Amino acid sequence: MEKVTTSNRHEQLGLSNDDVLSMYETMLLARRIDERMWLLNRAGKIPFVISCQGQEAAQVGAAYALDNSKDYVLPYYRDMGVVLQFGMTARELMLSGFAKAEDPNSGGRQMPGHFGQKKNRIVTGSSPVTTQVPHAVGVALAGKMEGKDLVSWVSFGEGSSNQGDFHEGANFAGVHKLPVIFMCENNKYAISVPIEKQLACEKVSDRAIGYGMPGFTVDGNDPLEVYRVTKEAADRARRGEGPTLIEAVSYRLTAHSSDDDDRIYRSREEVEEAKSKDCLFTFAKYLHEVGVLTEEIEKEMDTKIRAIVDEATDYAENAPYAAAEHALKFVYEE
Repeated sequence: MEKVTTSNRHEQLGLSNDDVLSMYETMLLARRIDERMWLLNRAGKIPFVISCQGQEAAQVGAAYALDNSKDYVLPYYRDMGVVLQFGMTARELMLSGFAKAEDPNSGGRQMPGHFGQKKNRIVTGSSPVTTQVPHAVGVALAGKMEGKDLVSWVSFGEGSSNQGDFHEGANFAGVHKLPVIFMCENNKYAISVPIEKQLACEKVSDRAIGYGMPGFTVDGNDPLEVYRVTKEAADRARRGEGPTLIEAVSYRLTAHSSDDDDRIYRSREEVEEAKSKDCLFTFAKYLHEVGVLTEEIEKEMDTKIRAIVDEATDYAENAPYAAAEHALKFVYEE
C-alpha cells in the first residue's frame, strides 16, 4: 500500500501511516458531526450550532502533538477536533447539541461549544471569549509548582487576541516561563469584523516578542505543519523554556453561528475560494499521493463515520432532558 517518496512529510516528522490516517479520520468525524448538527438545527431539533468547519486541520494537528495522558487543553468554542482527539465522543457532543441530561459538558445547561470533561483533562470555558487564557496559565503555574510534567494548551480566535485576558495571560506566562502553548486559530473574522480591522500589526504572532516568547505563524489548513510547530512548542515547554505563541491561519467556512448571516459582510466568491483550499480535501490529496489513503480505505472510513454519527444522533435525540428539580444541581454545595 505504501509508496515511499521524498514527499512523505509525515515520516520526516516521526508520524506513521496509521498516525496520519487517524488524524484524517478525526478531522472527518468532526466535519460530519458538525454537518449533522447544522441539519438538525435547520430541522428545528437543536437550538444552536457554532461550527468547526475549515479549522479541523489546525485543531487535530495541534491536539495530536500533545500527550492526552497528562497534558491539559482549554479549547475555545469551535474546537470539536481538539476534544475528539482528547477523548470526547460523537455521542457526548450530540448530547450537548440536544441539551440533554447526559451531556458531559454541562448536563444540558450550557450552549454547545462549552467543552469540559475532567477525565480527559478538557477544562471548561465560558461564554465571554478569552477567559480560558488566564485559566490555562494558572494550570501551567500549578503544574510547575507541583513539579508535574505537563503542558497546558489553550486556543482562541484572532478576535480574542485583542482582549485583555490574552495579554495578561501571555505576559504572566512569559515572565514565569510557564509551560503554556497559546494557539490562535485565525479564521479571518471576529464574527463580522475582518482581520484587517482587528490588528494594526501584520500577524498575531508578531505580539509574541512583547511577552518574551517565540511566535510562529503557520498554515492552519496543513495538519502536519501545525503538528510540527506544536510538538516543538511542547518539547520546549517540557524543557522549562517557557511558553510559545502559535498562529494557525485558516478560514471559517460557515457563518459565525447558526444565528448569523455572513452574506452581509463577506462575498460568496471569497467563501468559495476558501472552500477550494478545504483542509479535508488538501490533506486527503496528500495522503493519496503518498499511498497512505486508498479509495477502499476512504470508503470504509466514510461508512464507519456515518454509522457513528447516526448512532450518536439517534441516542442523543431520544435521551432524557434534565429534570426540572435539578436546575440548581452543582450550583450550591449539597
